[in-house]
Amino acid sequence: KITLAVQNFVVEHMGQPFVEPPVFNLAKSYKDSNITTPLVFVLSKGSDPVASFERFAEDSNMTKKCEKISLGRGQGPKASQMINDNLTRGGWVLLMNCHLSISWMPELEAIVE
Repeated sequence: KITLAVQNFVVEHMGQPFVEPPVFNLAKSYKDSNITTPLVFVLSKGSDPVASFERFAEDSNMTKKCEKISLGRGQGPKASQMINDNLTRGGWVLLMNCHLSISWMPELEAIVE
């Protein structure tokens, strides 16, 4: 978190846009992704993109081909299966709370590779 003095300095010398985070555009980010380039959200505390993701899935006619799972103890194999199933049917998988399944992250990395 930046201090008010630093924020004022940046605004004075560089402008207000440099202290305001850009608005995230899921549709634009999706256009930059493909089957080998997944979207990965790294979130700050308190942010929750699930509603935006669900709205985007609905707008993209993907609601029936969209699954989500909250990771944690024992959920890694279920997530792997979801990913594999959706690879063959062209669906999406939203992996939530990845920080609760750190031991499974190397497997996710292998799947993405």
